[in-house]
Amino acid sequence: MGDAVRPRVRYAPSPTGFPHVGNIHTALFNWLFARHTGGTFILRIEDTDQDRVVPGSLEAIYESLRWLGLTWDEGPEVGGPFGPYFQSERLPIYRTYAEQLIASGHAYRCFCTEERLARLRAAQEARKEPPRYDRFCRSLPAAEVAGRVRAGEPHVIRLAVPETGETSFHDLLRGEITFKNALIDDQVLIKSDGWPTYHMANVVDDHLMGVTHVLRGDEWISSTPKHVLLYRFLGWDLPVFGHFPILLTTSRAKLSKRRGAPDILELRDRGYLPEAVINFLALLGWAPDEKTEILSRDELIQRFSLERVGATPAVYNPEKLDWMNGYYIRQLAPDDLAERLVPFYQRAGLIPSDSVPAAMRSLVHRLVPLIQERIKTLAEGPELTDFFFRDDLVYDPALLIAKGWSREQTLDALRQARARLAALARPPEAFQAAALDPAMRALADELGVKTGPLFGVLRVAVTGRTVAPPLFQTMEVLGPVRTLERIDRAINLLAAGLPVAD
Repeated sequence: MGDAVRPRVRYAPSPTGFPHVGNIHTALFNWLFARHTGGTFILRIEDTDQDRVVPGSLEAIYESLRWLGLTWDEGPEVGGPFGPYFQSERLPIYRTYAEQLIASGHAYRCFCTEERLARLRAAQEARKEPPRYDRFCRSLPAAEVAGRVRAGEPHVIRLAVPETGETSFHDLLRGEITFKNALIDDQVLIKSDGWPTYHMANVVDDHLMGVTHVLRGDEWISSTPKHVLLYRFLGWDLPVFGHFPILLTTSRAKLSKRRGAPDILELRDRGYLPEAVINFLALLGWAPDEKTEILSRDELIQRFSLERVGATPAVYNPEKLDWMNGYYIRQLAPDDLAERLVPFYQRAGLIPSDSVPAAMRSLVHRLVPLIQERIKTLAEGPELTDFFFRDDLVYDPALLIAKGWSREQTLDALRQARARLAALARPPEAFQAAALDPAMRALADELGVKTGPLFGVLRVAVTGRTVAPPLFQTMEVLGPVRTLERIDRAINLLAAGLPVAD
């Protein structure tokens, strides 16, 4: 492969489940390498295991990549010169090359039944040997094989691995890796139903699609010698191999769906920003230097290199993702953040899902200054501010009474606060945080109480909760009418000694 050849890489998922962070981590490194080098990023769907295809997973693959901005240059829905890009549509191609391997003596037909293979595995397990095919059919006479094929006897096609010697390949991250051929299984290439296994299909497709760099997870290292042999037996040049380390949980276990690896679309629905997720995943196993943590998509493309990908596993830390997402939220322009928040208010049932009334959209925009510094995910926006959209606040009236205060003292404070706030509402546009704050501080001085308890009483009255965005900015956004109505309700509840209820 000369210097003039631009890299061609691929992401080749199976539609057997929704893509999670581990899958997309591999896709991201391939995409960044392609963009950094001016190469081509190919999407290929490896759907040869039809029994395991999960409805909706194909669409989830497309949607996950597009949400993150990992657009593909060739593949489904965009086309390209080496299609089709679904392996299920390429079956005759694999059959042709399998027959070529048989003709050259590098593959053979195996007629062993599932029952015989099960007995073989059981015997090997009893002897504590690794499970491998015993090559029983490898030396069958050609005439017998031909007769059994003519008779329609079910069979698979297996790779004829050399019985002696070694198979080596160079790994970009680990250097030279060597396997003894005697320990490599005679892998099934074509199943009895005519469908290829991963090993056959991925090698044929990588070659025919011009893939120059096979960059994938290190769980495929043990399979790579089989792939190397296939390249050699078919007379093809090897691509460059690179195997990325697995991702670990914070407890150092392998990250998986069972161990908390979230789907990419799950992260989207939980309110993470695509630019934060991209930045976070890029730093799992790669770094431009020893200190930089925040990089834009363009900076990642500019600075990414395979030379700085580590060979040791990286830890997926959800708390680090939360921190990074919060950072990105704080960098958004307020109007941009507001528009990103709107779907989350809709999902929470606070805004109509069909069309957004102008007043509600305006309210979301006005809420941004109250929460932009406080939220770590977009989903936290509605959780923190739902009381702006509801007047049927439900809370325990006991929360109105500050520690060490009596019901009567609280009632008096609320009544005096209400009178002062009503005076500040004339005219209504004067009802602003800059005027409310000093007025309530002055009231606290006159009552001989600290501002904390007084403001806490007002916060519960106005929001129905003990923790909320800044009190006086909240009152300003609510406006004088709604603020005074809520204080009136709190006063009536305390005066009547009744619990809050609808």
